[in-house]
Amino acid sequence: MSKYFKEIETNMNKRFLFVLDEAREFAGIPFIINSAYRSTEHPLSIENPTSSHIKGLAVDIKATDSTTRFKIVEALISVGFTRIGIANTFIHVDLDFDKTQDVIWTY
Repeated sequence: MSKYFKEIETNMNKRFLFVLDEAREFAGIPFIINSAYRSTEHPLSIENPTSSHIKGLAVDIKATDSTTRFKIVEALISVGFTRIGIANTFIHVDLDFDKTQDVIWTY
């Protein structure tokens, strides 16, 4: 059971939620989740059928300013996440070990 993300628990990987809770605790700021689990019928899943969101191993966290972005990325790295995508309005993080590790990319 997630401490901070009860609204997204359905279909999400429990280990992923545990580590995400740790990151949220470390950051000390709310993580507003824009996107979590996506079904295979979701338009973005159809566009990207290998998405970690389909496995319940990814979320996109709202981040629209540089201070928030820094706090979130610092926390994610500090608790062990190794797959982070940075966009203008969100940060993607996943715990998908089927994909390349130790990467940060931009959108």
